[in-house]
Amino acid sequence: MFSARALRLGAVFRTRISALHTSVRRSHRLDVAAPLLRTQSYINGRWSSAAAVFPVLDPATGQELARVSDCGPGEAKRAVDAAYEAFQSWKQHTAKERSLLLRKWFNLMIQHKDDLAKIITFESGKPMSESLGEISYSSSFLEWFSEEARRVYGDIVPSPLKDRKMLLLKQPVGVASIITPWNFPSAMITRKVGAALAAGCTVVIKPAEDTPLSALALAELAEQAGLPAGVVNVVPCSRQNTPSVGHVLCTDPLVSKISFTGSTATGKLLLKMAADTVKRASMELGGHAPFIVFDSADLDRAVRGAMGSKFRNSGQTCVCSNRILVQSGVYEEFLQRVGVAMDQELKLGHGIEPTTTQGPLINDRAAKKVALQIADAVSLGARLLRGGSQLAGSFVEPTLLADVTTDMLCTREETFGPVMPVLRFDTEEEAVAIANATNVGLAGYFFSRDVSQIWRVAEALEVGMVGVNEGLLSAPEGLFGGVKQSGLGREGSKYGIDEYLHVKYVCFGGLQP
Repeated sequence: MFSARALRLGAVFRTRISALHTSVRRSHRLDVAAPLLRTQSYINGRWSSAAAVFPVLDPATGQELARVSDCGPGEAKRAVDAAYEAFQSWKQHTAKERSLLLRKWFNLMIQHKDDLAKIITFESGKPMSESLGEISYSSSFLEWFSEEARRVYGDIVPSPLKDRKMLLLKQPVGVASIITPWNFPSAMITRKVGAALAAGCTVVIKPAEDTPLSALALAELAEQAGLPAGVVNVVPCSRQNTPSVGHVLCTDPLVSKISFTGSTATGKLLLKMAADTVKRASMELGGHAPFIVFDSADLDRAVRGAMGSKFRNSGQTCVCSNRILVQSGVYEEFLQRVGVAMDQELKLGHGIEPTTTQGPLINDRAAKKVALQIADAVSLGARLLRGGSQLAGSFVEPTLLADVTTDMLCTREETFGPVMPVLRFDTEEEAVAIANATNVGLAGYFFSRDVSQIWRVAEALEVGMVGVNEGLLSAPEGLFGGVKQSGLGREGSKYGIDEYLHVKYVCFGGLQP
């Protein structure tokens, strides 16, 4: 099935398999400060147990880390009621008061960054260096929105009549349901909750069933920061209870806003449930990012960008480059340089090991999906240049595929794994057409030193975010969101807080001219 050359090159990773097995079999223990390792739900300022629990597993070893309260619709309803009651007073807090509390929460995250990062590594598999990076990124949203809380400005509109004044006021929408994924179990919470609390909203958080410990640790620090009871609530639940809990969070009339990050298919279901009560909704959904390398590119920079964009979090981010499009003039050289970089830079292992750069995928289901895409591509003629195998548990070798075509699964579906499929193109128009031939449009990247081409392609790509000569683009100051079926609304930046505000028009009449 594989060529002799592919097997020979793939041996670079296969020689590491025995070391990988030794690493993941080693006894690794989640050892963090006691108050941060919470396993109960957090509702109305109280930690409480549910009738049942569910296990949280280390994806690198399959070992159980903790048993967490398995909330159901009853707990979800209690959390919504608590958030609604707290909203009545929280919205009366001044912007400065909310700002100071968010700043205290930020300071506590920085103070406990090592323990918070350990939790991320153990429950999601992410290498510690990346987990520490996520905590820095996550806390930055609390810092950013603590400042934006004091910049929610309304307007005074010139009136056409002399006996009245026209005012536009911005006010919080109310209770927000926050439904977050496992791949950034801390940052996807703070990016939403920081904006919501700054605006004066209260929240009910439902974290992903694979990674609830990060959400509960954040709730512990929110309590330590002095956030009033009911302002932040967390209802963890198992995969089995997710539909019933989600139904409450999307249909309860006391909820005014839903913010969700996850798959496009799930986002559509939540939107349907929210429609009956006409809730505000922000949806950050699936991506299928193109990464284009033109003949005019700085190849060293393009390779660095591709490595960072593709293999961060083992390819499990919604803005990962998913389709690598390389122009014919630099195609073979790009493949050669990327292959060398993979050999030198990527090391599989448990995330807690300091030398690890590639952890496991989140679970066996995810690994099998990636393995299926690799097998499909090879069966349709792709050249396997590196990797290609699912290893112990949910580990997958970082994989490099050449001569990929648009009829292969890896170019038609989001991969969410460490697979770099490289397609050849001849013209700029061809690259843009391939990049836009999808029903989603979250992020896109391209590398070029032709200024005219940069402007043309940046405007032509049908995505919400564009990286030009850069493979990593996320920052709290930057806007995050997509077009097409990649979602609704924007997060981060000065626009992120607007998702939790409505504008009220006040016509003040009866004035003496």
